[in-house]
Amino acid sequence: MPLRPLTTRTRVAFAIAGLLIAAGAPTAYATLGAETPARTSVTAQARGKAYVETRLFFGTERPDGGPAVTDEQFMAFVDAEVTPGFPAGLTVQNGRGQWRDKNGTIERERSYELILLYPASEARVHDPRIEEVREAYRTAFGQESVARLDEPTLADF
Repeated sequence: MPLRPLTTRTRVAFAIAGLLIAAGAPTAYATLGAETPARTSVTAQARGKAYVETRLFFGTERPDGGPAVTDEQFMAFVDAEVTPGFPAGLTVQNGRGQWRDKNGTIERERSYELILLYPASEARVHDPRIEEVREAYRTAFGQESVARLDEPTLADF
C-alpha cells in the first residue's frame, strides 16, 4: 500500500512534538544527575577512615588426595594462626569455588573466605603477618595456593 504524503497539519504536529522533546531533554538529563535527599552522590555519602580490606581464599581439597579440610580444622587454624595477629576482628564465610591448578585441571571445591579489615596506616605492619597466614595454611593442609585480594576502602564503626 503506497504511503500518502504528510499533510501540513501532521508536519506541524511532528515539529511541535520534536521541539517539546528537544526542550525537555536537558531538564530530564539534569534531573538524573541532581542530588536530592533520596539520591546523593557517592562522595557525599562517603564516611569513615581509610582502611584496607584483605580477603584470603582457602581451598579445602588436598592435592595429594587426602581428606578435605573440615570446618573444625579450619576454625582451629583461624584461632591459632589468624586471631593472634588480628584480634580486632575478622569474618569467615563459606563458599564454593574453582580454580585451575598447576597441571591445568579445573578444581571445584568447598572453600572459605577470610576477610580482614585494618587501618590503611597499618598495612605495612599487617602485610608480613598475612603472608605468614597464607604460608601456614599451604604448609598445614598441602595447598598449592591461598589467593589474596587487597582493596582500599573506607570504614566507620
